[in-house]
Amino acid sequence: MTLRVVLADDQAVVREGLVTLLGLLPEVEVVGAAADGVQALKLVAVHRPDVLLVDLRMPNRDGVETTELVRAQYPDTEVVVLTTYTDDESLLGALKAGARGFLTKDADAEAIARALRSAAAGQSTVDSQLQARLVAAATSRAPVRKQELEGLTAREVEVLRLIAAGLSNTEIARTLVVSEATVKTHVNHLFAKAGLRDRAQAVAFAYRAGIAD
Repeated sequence: MTLRVVLADDQAVVREGLVTLLGLLPEVEVVGAAADGVQALKLVAVHRPDVLLVDLRMPNRDGVETTELVRAQYPDTEVVVLTTYTDDESLLGALKAGARGFLTKDADAEAIARALRSAAAGQSTVDSQLQARLVAAATSRAPVRKQELEGLTAREVEVLRLIAAGLSNTEIARTLVVSEATVKTHVNHLFAKAGLRDRAQAVAFAYRAGIAD
């Protein structure tokens, strides 16, 4: 399946470089490139891409607001953030707005392709360096209240700990010696009870709860 992508970055050299880079990937078709969030939203409205690849810092409308609007108005379009080291509030804002992936601008073509595929499949990809910053920012906030954990079973807490450790569902199933279908059930229940949207939010939740270290 070819992934249709719109990208947005205010720096022309970066934007053109990304168009060239993504054009080399056989499974990716760049259907639009925007210089700011306003243009990005218009391109998403016209092309309805599978994924929007967006920078956080842009004029007229930043990546956080753009992510929020895209996810609200075009829920079939997922969002991957590609950014330099920016402030933690922007990263958390993009996470809260619904971004599925977080990559630094030094990511190679393979990493970007993997993030795009994961986002299109409704899964999260977070660069290890950005994940550390997301976790640090999340843990600096109020800890998870005890009552937020009381509804979780012991098995769901264990699954949450393994998600925070970076394990996939297949790896969790192998670790717990259960089927992958069972793990998916635990993950779905966990997300529903804790009000989590994806694995990136689950990682932050786990650290705030003191389940992961």
